[in-house]
Amino acid sequence: MFGDTLPVARRYAELLADAGVQRGLIGPREVPRLWERHLMNCAVVEELLPDGAEVVDIGSGAGLPGLVLAILRPDLSVTLLEPLLRRTVFLQESVDLLGLSNVTVRRGRAEEVKKEVRADFVTARAVAPLPKLAKWALPLLRTGGSLLALKGEQAEAELEEARADLSRQRPCVADVIRVGRGKVDPATTVVRVTVTTESDPAAPSRGQRASRGRKKRGRKR
Repeated sequence: MFGDTLPVARRYAELLADAGVQRGLIGPREVPRLWERHLMNCAVVEELLPDGAEVVDIGSGAGLPGLVLAILRPDLSVTLLEPLLRRTVFLQESVDLLGLSNVTVRRGRAEEVKKEVRADFVTARAVAPLPKLAKWALPLLRTGGSLLALKGEQAEAELEEARADLSRQRPCVADVIRVGRGKVDPATTVVRVTVTTESDPAAPSRGQRASRGRKKRGRKR
């Protein structure tokens, strides 16, 4: 799956298993299953990202899924948004050690940057329940942009309970999709919430134009 970027992904896995555990970002019990439960689970989300997309990973923590996607897809522009200092220190050290030129680490909360950040996609994994997550993520999206929230087995039920709340926050459509079939078992469950109209007239709409002009990426394997 990682192709030419596999050596970088391996180095990142080593960082998670070492400094990530020492600093409390990854539990020691997760080390034996770092690849199948974490790296691969996050990597397959790249199927949903077109070439050159701008991605903001909120509550990035140890870099899952944002750093994994940045390693796998050098064409992406990824911002890792994380409020805790010790986590941003680890993220910046990892970006520097891995030599990733397509990643920006930013300390802060989504609600603090909503007036200055617009992205094609916002990603999140194990950050918050969907209504709260959408409240943070939707203001960061351009029209046509999507929140991609990695969720578990109860994703459909969580989405149905949250639909009315999502629509009140911003005009959008939402669905549950599974990616990575045949690559990971079980497939990764993603709740996708896509902004349909621009509620802020001052916000740029580059994402809408780009989504029409880009060819959806399918990695050759």
